[in-house]
Amino acid sequence: MSSGNETVVFLSEQVVVLVSCALSFLGSSLIIVTYVLWSDLRTTPRQLLLCLSVTDWLSALSYAYGVWRLFHADSTDCVVQGAVSTFANTSSFFWTVAIAVYLYVFIVRANKRVADSLVLPFHLVSWGVPLAITVAAVSLNKIGYDASDVSVGWCWVRIQAADRVLWMLLTGKIWEFLAYLTLPVLYVLIRRHIHTAHAALSEYRPILASRPQSHAFASVADTKLTLIPIIFIFLRIWSTVRFILLLVGSSARQNPVLVTLHGIGNTSQGAANCIMFVFFTQPVRTRLCAAFCCCCCSKCKAEAEVEAQHTQDAQDAAHRPLLGQDAPAAAAATQGEES
Repeated sequence: MSSGNETVVFLSEQVVVLVSCALSFLGSSLIIVTYVLWSDLRTTPRQLLLCLSVTDWLSALSYAYGVWRLFHADSTDCVVQGAVSTFANTSSFFWTVAIAVYLYVFIVRANKRVADSLVLPFHLVSWGVPLAITVAAVSLNKIGYDASDVSVGWCWVRIQAADRVLWMLLTGKIWEFLAYLTLPVLYVLIRRHIHTAHAALSEYRPILASRPQSHAFASVADTKLTLIPIIFIFLRIWSTVRFILLLVGSSARQNPVLVTLHGIGNTSQGAANCIMFVFFTQPVRTRLCAAFCCCCCSKCKAEAEVEAQHTQDAQDAAHRPLLGQDAPAAAAATQGEES
């Protein structure tokens, strides 16, 4: 299973992780393309999602190269790959939390002005901090071959660095832990607020609440707000487990199943975001369906007509939907502003 201190990455694991990288690359690309193509979907949350997708896109490329090369020693391309993946992965954590903070301020605090004012700080922190950490790590010769101790063939913190645990924390793990704590709390608060606002709408706005699709939209919103932190934690937990096993000196971190789950989890964020915010988002899904099927798909036509009516209803009742999808979320924000 291992040779010396090196974790052996089998061919089957390489193939699985490369497929995961490809799906994440395609998913991130699709999010970017939809943002560029349809200007009316360029809400501020979608702009933040675009930045997250750029980091996931870079992560997928850098991880794919590392898994394909399967490094066994320090080299120039190892350092470059490790630096790119370190920057992209760390920035991804920051942007994931930034989106949650924005939605919390916009929906729960019902303050769009303050939420929008956070965008510039989000850019400064989410790009600047990862870049500074990565530059420092490269300058101090901390990035390089890591024997797949807490990776799957790609390079990260050099195995020979005496303070490698500290740099593993700085270049990813500490931000990962903070995301584990922050995301569930923020999304639970958002979800509770939407439930409360929707109950108020049902009581004081019977015409809106009586529409069958009102409950359907609420169901979609609840599902997304529940799944976002769950999916993030499920994907990232395997790398955390291997990191903890490294700290306690356990060879279980070299278990092929755990290594494969780690590889899939670290490289699937772009694909997961695409599923959540493209395929599970009716306006975007409808347009993609229409673009691919053109005029020959009656199902797309029907869905497009329904979506047009829903969009008109949402615009009459509230702001444009957050992330291009959830009418209850926008209605909740409007309710907070009115009260």
